[in-house]
Amino acid sequence: MGVQTDVTAVLRRNRLLGELDSGQMAELVALGHTLRFDAEQTIFDKGDPGDCLYAVLKGQIAIRTSSADGKTMLLNILDSGDVLGEIGLLDGRERTAAAVALRPTELYRIDRTDFIPFLERHPRLCTRMMIVLCERLRWVSENIEDAVFHDVPRRLARRLLLLADSYGQPSPSGLRIAQPLSQEALANMLGVTREMVNKSLGALRKTGIVTYAKGFIVINDLALLRDMAGDPDRVS
Repeated sequence: MGVQTDVTAVLRRNRLLGELDSGQMAELVALGHTLRFDAEQTIFDKGDPGDCLYAVLKGQIAIRTSSADGKTMLLNILDSGDVLGEIGLLDGRERTAAAVALRPTELYRIDRTDFIPFLERHPRLCTRMMIVLCERLRWVSENIEDAVFHDVPRRLARRLLLLADSYGQPSPSGLRIAQPLSQEALANMLGVTREMVNKSLGALRKTGIVTYAKGFIVINDLALLRDMAGDPDRVS
């Protein structure tokens, strides 16, 4: 009973599944089972069949993609309450990216063969899923636009604001991104070299917009960073 309660509490935080009533949620939770992964263990690879959905109960997951020549890009970082695998779950086709546990992670897996009939029984969830997937598509479109039309300093500023949306915590010196970020990780997020990130981050530090120490970034001047990003309303 305790495990089911924990799963329900996590799924309630998810934008896709959080609106289910108590009966629907109990029905959904009964379909799945818990899996555990060690740090750096692969959950699925790009090209694997999209045969299930995962809800993150504990831990953290990196969503990565790579090119044929070995270049890697970090697409997203998922935390407790996030759901992954929705796209492959719906069409049953291969995964478009890989998922790797960044730390010891506990997931709740629901197989496609069980989830599709559940959707058919609850059409309102189908509508909700379409909305969430549309938001995901907009997010992908924004990333493509950033890569094509914006230089590295602006892309870095926009990425820092996005990270602040998810991990920002007020501190005496500004808004602290409570997620350790190496320059290599930032470079992978932007699809650029570490040297380019180092140069852009150095310029932000020199102007006093951010400070960077021990892998954590503090945004000292949010207004200037928003101005650099060309997105003044992203973070309030």
